[in-house]
Amino acid sequence: MYSEIRLEKGMYHLANKNFMQALEEADPSGQYANTPLAKLDAYERQLKRFDIHVNGANCDRVEKFFTTTESAVLFPEFIRRAIMQGMEEAVLSDLTAVISRSESNKYQGCELTESAQYSTTNAGAEMPASSIAESSTVVTLSKYGRTIKATYEAVRQQRLDVFALMLRRIGRELADSIVSAAITVLKTSAQSTAITISGNSLAYSDLATLYGKFKGFNMKALLASPEVMAEILVMNQMLEASSENVTEIRLPFGTKLINCPQIDDNTILGLDTDFALEQIQSSDVILETDKLIDRQLDYIGISINIGFRTLMTGAVKMLSLTAATE
Repeated sequence: MYSEIRLEKGMYHLANKNFMQALEEADPSGQYANTPLAKLDAYERQLKRFDIHVNGANCDRVEKFFTTTESAVLFPEFIRRAIMQGMEEAVLSDLTAVISRSESNKYQGCELTESAQYSTTNAGAEMPASSIAESSTVVTLSKYGRTIKATYEAVRQQRLDVFALMLRRIGRELADSIVSAAITVLKTSAQSTAITISGNSLAYSDLATLYGKFKGFNMKALLASPEVMAEILVMNQMLEASSENVTEIRLPFGTKLINCPQIDDNTILGLDTDFALEQIQSSDVILETDKLIDRQLDYIGISINIGFRTLMTGAVKMLSLTAATE
């Protein structure tokens, strides 16, 4: 049972297994099917065990985690979850088709080559081939990190929901900085086939033209800076469009608009989010867990190694807002 699990620092340092995997292995969620605890994961059951409330009217303060040596082991996971929640709120998740894991900071994926058309094949004739081979380029992962300065005495009396809000914001900002690298990869991929607006300023017809450049792919998302996004939103065609989902803005032909401050005011990117971008990580967010458990919060170091590559070049197109010169 969850109330009998022994929590210790070493659960964060197991080979090929993170803290949540170790906790879930010791206390499988499957055994709680059809019980009041069925909707809780292994970590949330531990919060219940030590009566730690991380939100709501009865939200506890940071010091509640340090009531016992075992409950203190839960604190790094609390921080990780708050930071990850912030990262997941950034546009990065909207751009990524797949997340791959790498054992090192060098990653060599695979690529699809299709030189032959998809068509009928005569009996006895060799069928057209699609080739999947090792990529000719290697992606070098970059390290993104942040140091959070917060002494235990300064935060011990803070409500956990407020503290988590601060961590979420840090996670969001960290993810936003990572998005810049993804945008660079996408722009580089689409540079050679970029098109330009037909007039001196952006028009709805330019967006439709960009949509029409996708062959065998679907322009599911359009990325633009806040300034360019404002131009699009006041177009007559957008005023006539409506959406049942008020959390999303879409062009009349279905493409989702993504406000992306990391892209410049002279560029719009269209992409098929199912095939455009691969995100590569060598690990999840890394924390200095031992220090956190021991209440040495003076400098909380968080980092992640990550990189990107375009999966299929035809899945991303670029529109330049600089009018072509004759």
